[in-house]
Amino acid sequence: MPLLDQIKKRRVALGFKQSDMQMRVGMSRQQYQRLEASGNPRLNTLELVAKGLNSEIMLIPQEKRDAVLAMLVGHTAGSPSSDMPDDSDSVVDDPWKGLLGDD
Repeated sequence: MPLLDQIKKRRVALGFKQSDMQMRVGMSRQQYQRLEASGNPRLNTLELVAKGLNSEIMLIPQEKRDAVLAMLVGHTAGSPSSDMPDDSDSVVDDPWKGLLGDD
């Protein structure tokens, strides 16, 4: 899934409107709408948007990508691995919660 689609999906999952992003990242609705529609944002803009969406930009080595995706899909399907705590927090809210053994 392209990055801009992921950004939009994350915003929608959090229940934010494009206009909400002005308060969260200091970007007007029009600027944010352009970014989601066809933007080619700079890295610092992506970092700002990620922070506003309670997310992080991460580089995942290509050889580890499938394992990370499988783990995330397994966690969202309600079958977290046995070493991960079973909490009611959604993976959408914190997809990395519990992966490193922290609470």
